[in-house]
Amino acid sequence: MLAGHPFGACLPTFSSCADRYCLSGYGGGGKTMEEMLDLAKKVEGLDGLEIVGNWHVNDQIVDKVGKMFKDRGLKVCMVTPDLWTQAKWGRGSFAAPDAATRKAGIAEIKKSMDWAAQLDCPYIDVWPGQDGFDYPFQADYIEADKWIKDALVECAAHQPKVRLLVEYKPKEPRTHCFVSTVGRLLLLIKDLPNVGGLIDWGHALQSGENIAESAALMHAYGKLDYIHLNDNYRSWDDDMMVGAIHLVEYLELAYWLKRINYKGYLTLDIFPYREQDKVAVAMQCKRWMEAFFRAVDRVGMDAFAQAIAKGDATATSELIRKAINI
Repeated sequence: MLAGHPFGACLPTFSSCADRYCLSGYGGGGKTMEEMLDLAKKVEGLDGLEIVGNWHVNDQIVDKVGKMFKDRGLKVCMVTPDLWTQAKWGRGSFAAPDAATRKAGIAEIKKSMDWAAQLDCPYIDVWPGQDGFDYPFQADYIEADKWIKDALVECAAHQPKVRLLVEYKPKEPRTHCFVSTVGRLLLLIKDLPNVGGLIDWGHALQSGENIAESAALMHAYGKLDYIHLNDNYRSWDDDMMVGAIHLVEYLELAYWLKRINYKGYLTLDIFPYREQDKVAVAMQCKRWMEAFFRAVDRVGMDAFAQAIAKGDATATSELIRKAINI
C-alpha cells in the first residue's frame, strides 16, 4: 500500500527497458516475465502489476500467468490491450477508416477483458494511441468520435465485472490523438456505463494541464478510477521517476486526492532506461509519494482549504514552503 492506496507498477518497469535506439535494452532488469516478477516482488508494499495483452498474456499462457502472480503474492491490477505496436493498427483501431480494422480492435479489447476476468483483474486500460491523425484533411472527426464511443459501449457490456478505463494523451504515436485531454475524455465517456477514466501524470503534463484540476474534474464526473505516476519536462512523455521535476504540482495532487477521498490505484508507469537497479527506482517513487502526503499533513487540510478559499497566492506560497519544510 502507498499511504492507504493500492500501489502498482507497470511490469516493464522491471525490464531491461529497450527503446528505438537500443533494441536490446539498457540492462538491469529481467529478461523473462518470471525475472521481472521476482524483481517486482522485492518492492516493499507493491500490491499489483499491469501487464500488456499479447506481450505478457495470451490464451495459451493465461493460467500459467495467474499461477506466477499467485506464487509471488502479487495481483494483476490491469490488462492493457496492445493497440499500438502492430502495423495493422497504423491508421487506428476503434477509429480506423477501415471497418474490418475497427471490428478487430473491438475483438482485441474483448479478448483482453476475458483474460482479465480469468486473472481476477478489475480493469482494462484502453489507450487508443494510434487513433488520431497526422495531417490536415486526414480524419473525419465526427465519424471518429462516433466509432470510438460505439466501440467502448460494446466492449463495456462484454464483461460487466471488468471495468473499461480510457487513457488520454495528446500525441504519440500520432501527431494528434483523438482522446487527447481530460476534457475530451470526459466528453467521450461521461454518460457511458462501466467505462471510467485513467489519468497519466505525464500525459496530462504534455497536454498543458494542471493535474490536480484534471483529477478533481474527473472525480466530479465520477470517472476518476486510476492514476499513472511518472514525471517529465512537459514536452514529451519521458516516463521519469516520480517527483523528478514537478514537486509543487505533486503536492497539490496529494492534497486533492485526500480531499476527494480517492481510494484507487497509484501505479508507476515509468521507464528507468539507464538506471540499473529497477527495484531502487520503484522504491524512490513510492517514498516521494509518501513524502507528498506527509507534507500535506504537516500543514493540514484545513489550512490549505482556507488558502484556496481566499485565493491568496502569497499565503499559499508560505504554506507550500512549510509543507516541504524549507
